[in-house]
Amino acid sequence: MPTSINKFDYELPKELIALYPAEKRDKCRLMMVDVINKTISHHIFSNIYDLLDEKTFLVVNNTKVRNARIHAQKVTGGKSEIFVTNIIDVNHFHGLVRGKMKVGDALLSGDYVFTLQEKLDEGQWLIKSCASIEKIMEDIGHVPLPPYIERNDTVKDKQDYQTVYAKNITSCAAPTAGLHFTNELLESLKNKGVNIIELTLDVGIGTFRPVKTEYMEDHIMHKERYYISEESADLINMYKSQGKKLTAVGSTSVRALETAADERGIVKAGEQFSQIYILEPYKFKVVDNMITNFHLPKSTLLAMVSALGGYDLIMEAYKKAIEENYKFFSYGDAMYIKRV
Repeated sequence: MPTSINKFDYELPKELIALYPAEKRDKCRLMMVDVINKTISHHIFSNIYDLLDEKTFLVVNNTKVRNARIHAQKVTGGKSEIFVTNIIDVNHFHGLVRGKMKVGDALLSGDYVFTLQEKLDEGQWLIKSCASIEKIMEDIGHVPLPPYIERNDTVKDKQDYQTVYAKNITSCAAPTAGLHFTNELLESLKNKGVNIIELTLDVGIGTFRPVKTEYMEDHIMHKERYYISEESADLINMYKSQGKKLTAVGSTSVRALETAADERGIVKAGEQFSQIYILEPYKFKVVDNMITNFHLPKSTLLAMVSALGGYDLIMEAYKKAIEENYKFFSYGDAMYIKRV
C-alpha cells in the first residue's frame, strides 16, 4: 500500500518558524526522543554532554555554505537574482535565475556580467561569469537563507549559518543540526571520550524541493555528492566493531553513511553520489542514533526521522513540540533520537 503524502502533514503555527537562531548556539532547546522506552523529555542543547556517553561517537558533515545568492538585474533594468547551485569551472556554473529569461540574456551585478548559455532541467541554467565565480561570491554573494526567511542576510548570518567545524565550501544550504554545537561543547565531548568524525556531503538545491507527488514513494530523490576519507571510514568501522553507537548529526550525515555502508554495515571510503530515499520500513545499516532539527510537513526529512524513531513516536514528539512552543526548521530547536 503506497504512503500518502498527507501522512506526514501537520499544522504548524507560523510564529514557531525560527527566523533567527538562539542567542548562543548550544542554548536552544533539545527534545530527546527515547525510542527504547517510548519517552519524550525536554532539555537545553548543551545537555547533550550528559545525554551522550563514551560508548557513543558522532559523525558530522563539515561542508561549508557558499555565499550562493547574488542580487542582479537585467540589462533592461528589471530586478533579478542568481542562486549558484553547482560550480563547473572557474567561469561556468549551474544556477537558478529569478524572472523570465532566454538563452543569451545577460544579468549585471555591480561590475560583474553573467550570460545565460543553456536552459537545463528543474529550472536551472548553465551560466558564464565574467570573472571567477568563487571570487564573485566572496565579493558580493549573500548567505542563501531558506526561502521562508524573507529577509536579506545580515553580517551575523554569515557566521550563524555555518557550523563551527565547516571547512569545505561546497553547499547551497547548511547542515543545520550541526549549528547547535559550539567549539567548547565539542571539546568537552571529546574530553569525555565522545569521538567526533567528519565527512563531507554537498547540500544541494534539492534540499528545498518539496514533495509534490500524491504518494511518498513516487517522489524522485535528488542526488548529492559526498566524500568520506579513508581515515574517517576506518575509524567508523573500528568504533562500530567495538560496539560503540554511531550518532549521526543531521540528515546529510545519515544519507552519506547509509549510502556508503554495505549490508554488513561496513562503511566504504571515497567520493560518490547519494540518492538514497529513507522511508519506512527502511533498515538502518550503520546509523544508530541521530541529532536533527524539526522538519517541514510533507518532507522527505520528516519521513527519514520517522523511519528512524518510528512514525507514531515521532509524530507524537512533533505534537508535543508545538504544544511546548519549540522553534522549527533551520534556525530552530533540536531533537535527539536515541534508539540504542
